Amino acid sequence: MFKNLLIIAIAALTQAAVADNLYRYKNEVGGTVVDWQVPVEFIAKGYEVLDENGRVVEIVPRQLTAEEMDDQDLVARLKRDAVVEKQRLAEWDRQLLLRYSTVDDIEAAHQRALSEIKIRLSILSSNQRSLRARLESYLARIAEAERRGREASEADLKSIAAIRREIETNAKSITERRIQSEKVTASFEQDKGRFSQIQDVVLLRRSLSRGGSGSRPR
Repeated sequence: MFKNLLIIAIAALTQAAVADNLYRYKNEVGGTVVDWQVPVEFIAKGYEVLDENGRVVEIVPRQLTAEEMDDQDLVARLKRDAVVEKQRLAEWDRQLLLRYSTVDDIEAAHQRALSEIKIRLSILSSNQRSLRARLESYLARIAEAERRGREASEADLKSIAAIRREIETNAKSITERRIQSEKVTASFEQDKGRFSQIQDVVLLRRSLSRGGSGSRPR
């Protein structure tokens, strides 16, 4: 989930505004602020331009140092990175607004995804228990043969080797599913944080529109 606190400009709620773009930037303590303008002291740090639905329409990168400006390769790379990031965020926002109406919708989807993983984990764990039981059966049979002074059969040895390979493969699958569960949770937490930011922008605009026909805060 996004670690920085989203701070909506309280003063803006007392006045109405036309449906111009909003701006999102970091303040002096690292908090994320959404407002109708970026204070001069924060412009150099870079900011995002948001449309009426809270989606990113432009990313203005931080101001480069004189030394960085002399590095044309760096300047070109940063411009490309800004374009790529803008596209990534725009697509992310588009998908969120297409799939969900509320944060609760995202949480419900999260729980469904986890449920599917848990079912798969349950099946894998059951298979693992069965494989271990088969292995123990073969090992017991070999131990009994040795007590009787007989050598283990080639077939039993091959079966034991095959079961051990299956157990190893199955164990890897269980580990992968557990890692997948953690990644799924992290991804949905990011989606919830992002969606909340979008909704906060929409709520801000609605609050302003109910205030009357005043001008945009300056």
